[in-house]
Amino acid sequence: MSTPTPANPALLTRRTALKHGLAGILATGFAPLLLPSRLFGASAPSNRINVGIVGNGLIATSHVGALLGRDDCQITALCDVWRTKAEKMQKRIQQGYAENAGTAGFKGVDLHATHEELVARPDLDVVFVTTPDHWHAAVSIAAMQAGKDVYCEKPMTLTVREGRTMVNIARRTGRVLQTGTQQRSESAFRRAATIVRNGWIGDITLIRTRLGNFPAATELAEEPIPADFNYDRWLGPTPWRPYNAQRVLGNYGGGWRVFLEYGSRKNGDWGAHHFDIIQWALGMDASGPVEFIPAGFEGSPYQTHRYANGVTVQRVDGNQPAMIEFIGTKGTVGVGRDDYLVCNPIALATRPVRADEAHLYESNDHHTDFFNCVRTRQRPIADVEIGHRSATVGHLCGIARQLRRPLRWDPATEEIIGDPLASRLLDRPRRAPYSLL
Repeated sequence: MSTPTPANPALLTRRTALKHGLAGILATGFAPLLLPSRLFGASAPSNRINVGIVGNGLIATSHVGALLGRDDCQITALCDVWRTKAEKMQKRIQQGYAENAGTAGFKGVDLHATHEELVARPDLDVVFVTTPDHWHAAVSIAAMQAGKDVYCEKPMTLTVREGRTMVNIARRTGRVLQTGTQQRSESAFRRAATIVRNGWIGDITLIRTRLGNFPAATELAEEPIPADFNYDRWLGPTPWRPYNAQRVLGNYGGGWRVFLEYGSRKNGDWGAHHFDIIQWALGMDASGPVEFIPAGFEGSPYQTHRYANGVTVQRVDGNQPAMIEFIGTKGTVGVGRDDYLVCNPIALATRPVRADEAHLYESNDHHTDFFNCVRTRQRPIADVEIGHRSATVGHLCGIARQLRRPLRWDPATEEIIGDPLASRLLDRPRRAPYSLL
């Protein structure tokens, strides 16, 4: 829902500034100096950023835990196709705020049956999209078109074409979109990317990463649909399938994630994180690899993708301690969560970055970075273009795996070269009436 442009500077409110963004304010002829500093006082109740959350499963539980501890935002609306889940989350949030004296003025959390209802609310500033992957694009697009900024979980999309559409809409509307690849906001990953980007381990010859594996998807027997669950809407744009609790289960080790109709298996699960860090370290945030080779092709034991400069990335799902290992002509860097960083030479871990070397975007908290950018209208550390490019790597790995043959990719035109059948998999048909736009 759009907000009318104020007729004079005196009517420029905090919510108007968030809706229009700095670019929109400048377009009205008003200079940024007209904005008083109190406009963005995060701790003032009237200046808290109002948050709506679409999808109330496992990952939403994690986000809510973090957001309840912040005084610069307030959760005011929820949406879920499963009413019981939404009510459970509503109760948790309202209890959390009741115990927090810093949330004066809290008026409760409203529940919505559809994301269209939620994003139409004029009092919301941002929307967290924490649904299964097959709903990420449609909900994010609807939110941006309604004038909301978006925090979208990873992988940002289910198809390559969805990603480019999201980027185009974000740029056209001036919306901020943060992708939930929070490893960019962790110091060990930033340090590893800094080491690689500055050439401290020489030319990169090989990168290895482990993603793990899901169990194989299986046929599921039909079960009764719970009375409080809108199963047709949960399926959304995907083909109709009989209901089974395992199909819709939110489970980091399986559930809906094992089905390509709803997720991208491990290429979209852990790949969205690790391929993202590799893209960052190689300076490929606006580009990507040029070749994708599935495991087993001509005897290769590893899923592989390769960049135009020859850098090769292998998916090595073993027991190596590093989640990602960069191998260069002058050394190596292994990195993982919980501040895991092993460098050879060891001194690289603490070597100062000179003024003339690459200093990467520094964020120490993914939510804080997002909310700061909502206020400043800057692009966040995991901007929509970055999220799209990183997700694309996983999508193309998956297409090569499905077809059991290599793909050649042009990252500039975002087209598969010389393979019309593979090109058809860059997007998917969408079941009516669940259109993308």
